[in-house]
Formats: sequence, C-alpha cells, structure tokens
Amino acid sequence: MSLILASTSPIRRRLLANAAIAVECVPPATDEAALRRAMPPGTLPAAVAEMLAEAKARSVSAEFPAAHVIGADQILVLDDAILAKPGDSAAARRQLAMLRGRTHTLISALAVIRGARRLAIITDRAELTMRSFTDSFLDRYLEAAGPGITGAVGAYRLEEHGVQLFERIAGDYFTILGLPLLPLLAYLRAERLIPS
Repeated sequence: MSLILASTSPIRRRLLANAAIAVECVPPATDEAALRRAMPPGTLPAAVAEMLAEAKARSVSAEFPAAHVIGADQILVLDDAILAKPGDSAAARRQLAMLRGRTHTLISALAVIRGARRLAIITDRAELTMRSFTDSFLDRYLEAAGPGITGAVGAYRLEEHGVQLFERIAGDYFTILGLPLLPLLAYLRAERLIPS
C-alpha cells in the first residue's frame, strides 16, 4: 500500500528517506492561517497542531483515497502564545530577539488518514532554551541562514547553523525537526505498512 507525505517540507521528506521509508510527497491544499482563525478561542496548542496535521492529510487523502496519507504540523509556543512563521527577515529578527534567553516549546503532530478515516494522531513536544546571544551574533546568524529561514517556525533550523542559538534542549530530536518519527515508525510497523 502506498504512503504519501502531505507536505512540502524538505526535512520531513529527508527524515523518512533516511529511515528507508518510501513516500510520495504531495503538497496539501490547506490555508493554515484560515484554519487557525476558525479555531475556537482558547484551543490548546497541541490541538491546534493536531488539527492542522489532520487537515493537511485530509486534503491529500481526498485525491488519493486508497493511500495512507501522513500530514504533519509543528507549532512554537512561548508563554502560552503560539508564534507563527516569520514572514520576512525583520520579523525573524524580532522573533529570535523575543526567544533569546528564554525557553519555548515545540509541538509536533502528525495524522495518518486513509480515505475518510483518521487512523492515528501522534503528538510530541520538546522544550528548547535559547542562550543570551549578542545582537551582533544575531545579525551574523540571520545573514548566514539566509531568507529561507523565514519559512521555519522559530526562524531557526536546529539541524543547521541554528543549533548555535541554544544552550539546552529537552526532547526528541526528530520531534524538534517537525516529525515524531519514532512513534510514526512504530505505528507503521504495527499496521504492517513497513517491515517489522
């Protein structure tokens, strides 16, 4: 049976490929901002991530109902507020300055859908503490990271130069990269979708 990743994320695709999981990648047709606005006030952050992951999977599953479709989403929470991906480098700078010297939470969720059925929801979280870096370091980091960093939640990529922003990390590495990979692999093995 085919597996589809409802995502345009290169890192999620690479994580699955590195784990020898063959997936087809299909971009989801979802408007994340509209979905977030439609959520009731006070929706818990984990529920937001789960709903977005499921919406992505459902949008692709409608086109490929026989496939097992994996949707994923990640959100960043600071002091009970959900931060969006920065839209430009000025917003990335403001966001990193706000995160500097503080601890935030990354919540990664995934949904597995087949046809109209939700088969699994998997959610994990990690706590990350940024160090108190200087403004000049921040300027150098943003220059090295380039404009693509505005597409990353938190304006960093831990698997790259962004690791230098941190002093402490508690949580699963794959969850931090945006995909709770180990629980997903356990689910796929249990369902005999991959060899056990």
